[in-house]
Amino acid sequence: MARETRVLGMVLAGGEGKRLWPLTVDRAKPAVPFGGNYRLIDFVLSNLVNAGYLRICVLTQYKSHSLDRHITQTWRMSTVIGNYITPVPAQQRLGPRWYTGSADAILQSSNLIYDDKPDYIVVFGADHVYRMDPRQMVAQHIASGAGVTVAGIRVPRAEASAFGVIDSDSDKRVVDFLEKPADPPALPDNPEESYASMGNYVFSTGPLLEVLKQDAEDEGSVHDMGASIMPMMVKQGSAYVYDFADNDVPGAEERDHGYWRDVGTLDAYYDAQSDLVAVHPIFNLYNQEWPIYTHHPHLPPAKFIEGGIAQESIVGAGTIIAGATARHSVISSNVRLHAGAYVEGSVLMDGVQIGRGAVVRRAILDKDVVVPEGAHIGVEPGLDRQRYHVSDGGIVVLGKRQLALP
Repeated sequence: MARETRVLGMVLAGGEGKRLWPLTVDRAKPAVPFGGNYRLIDFVLSNLVNAGYLRICVLTQYKSHSLDRHITQTWRMSTVIGNYITPVPAQQRLGPRWYTGSADAILQSSNLIYDDKPDYIVVFGADHVYRMDPRQMVAQHIASGAGVTVAGIRVPRAEASAFGVIDSDSDKRVVDFLEKPADPPALPDNPEESYASMGNYVFSTGPLLEVLKQDAEDEGSVHDMGASIMPMMVKQGSAYVYDFADNDVPGAEERDHGYWRDVGTLDAYYDAQSDLVAVHPIFNLYNQEWPIYTHHPHLPPAKFIEGGIAQESIVGAGTIIAGATARHSVISSNVRLHAGAYVEGSVLMDGVQIGRGAVVRRAILDKDVVVPEGAHIGVEPGLDRQRYHVSDGGIVVLGKRQLALP
């Protein structure tokens, strides 16, 4: 009997997430809450687990405590047959230094590869919101004989300059990998679109270890998967692109097929949350054929009393809306909306309290924020900019446990 192909998952979760400040003041970007119940890392881990890839190393570095705790409490695999999902902090195995880039993170963690002895390594980022069946990408990688396959998502060519762009031929062989080019190359089958890199890779183990060693010896390298490793493998002729549009996720609907969001900025993060709450959501959390897993707190159901209502909103367990109104909002667990409060187009994380008669519009309130009685947030832009952090798109953001001003 032929040996089953062995695949190791490596998730890059060391991102600092500066552009998501103040949500990343004391947590890593992949640990940022999302969608009422989840953290950003739950999406990539759910995709890998749903695909049957059950040996996963999560490489962490920046303010990783809450991320480590979430992984160890939530993502427990059966050890009987050797499955695991484990956070791996930067260990300075190659000297007294932290990770200097995503490629260096894998190089410094190469003992994990030697211990597991995989045939292929799936290297995915930890801070995107999407559904994907990685088995289909791995199958294309194996069939092509590639050294590396990178996932590409079709974007309008006019917008592609904001991304790492993949230039490929009609056989999907990558001929160039460009970082935010001024003139993005078009797709072979569509002059109006380009491939943007999703930051997801499948490597054959031998070629990956070889180029990591070569990159480590290059003093001028930034040791990044996209900027350093991909160009090396493109020159070797061993890099291919996987078209994300070809990915067929069980239970996906036409509306959310191919959905992928890079939530690297506050405005992108806010927009992705807004995608969840429409009557026919752009991203459907309720697909039970490809579920998004997470830790669910032991709380009673949400309660609406004294005429409290929520329209086109997600409301988490343990939340009480008492004589208040919420519209088009994502409300996490254990939130309290008191009489006369009005919340619209906002994201409220765990433990937020909105006082009597307070108004909150187009805002993100991190955990345990207290909005006092009668306070207004998102109503007077000038005053908000004096008091709080406001994104480029005008979203008011309060950090964890910040007290709103009356």
